[in-house]
Amino acid sequence: MYCPRCKAQDTAVVDSRLAEEGRAIRRRRECPKCSHRFTTFERQELSSLIVIKRDGTREPYSRTKLERGIWLSCTKRPITQEKIDRLLTRLEEKWGGNRKEVASSTIGTDVMRELKKLDTVAYIRFASVHREFKDVVEFKKELGQLLK
Repeated sequence: MYCPRCKAQDTAVVDSRLAEEGRAIRRRRECPKCSHRFTTFERQELSSLIVIKRDGTREPYSRTKLERGIWLSCTKRPITQEKIDRLLTRLEEKWGGNRKEVASSTIGTDVMRELKKLDTVAYIRFASVHREFKDVVEFKKELGQLLK
């Protein structure tokens, strides 16, 4: 693994342990050249999972792309990286069960359900994009349902 600071090729693993309830391996690494320490995570890749978009096109699932969208919803909210990682890991296990394909609407609905439990502001932000609110009336309706 390359050092993120000096780009040296050979970094040493200083510590390894299970993370995310045994679903990932967390490794602390150190660069022998510049002594920079950094953390990496090793997870099972869901490379065979295909996302079916609204228009019917298909594309490979990308954890990074989904995580970016979730973080946009969580901007300036008291949510940790650890909580987001756990959320994504739970959902990926659900989606990858025995299926090869998952609809983007299923992904969006499942993320909204999890965000609603985690932070209502992040939920509304994500929902406003996923549900494509056309006007303030639709937005108010969703807020009204949330406040019940």
